[in-house]
Amino acid sequence: MYSKKVIEHFTNPHNYGKIKSADGIGKVGNPVCGDIMKVYLKIDQKRNIIEDIKFETLGCAAAIATSSMITDLAKGKSLDEAMKINNKDVAESLEGLPPMKMHCSNLAADALHKAIEDYKKKI
Repeated sequence: MYSKKVIEHFTNPHNYGKIKSADGIGKVGNPVCGDIMKVYLKIDQKRNIIEDIKFETLGCAAAIATSSMITDLAKGKSLDEAMKINNKDVAESLEGLPPMKMHCSNLAADALHKAIEDYKKKI
């Protein structure tokens, strides 16, 4: 059902945790499945680059794996580059998701985008 990459990111999530004094925070949820994701950003303001990114997710294996992958995809990227990361990028990087779990990749991308928007509102 799940690829080896999904299982790897679920069992050993990358960048899990919270950033104190985060520059941007994005929170999303899906009331149907109950998944909740929070993405925290620390921005290198001189270079406009995501210096650090962490996540907290309450949800299924796919929700945790997509949260982990979105942090890997976004870390070190400019804000403009990170805004272009979409659910397809997340799913492909995880070597696919079951059709009924594709909404998790949407949530992960949405959480990242909301965190960037939150940061931009503050500057």
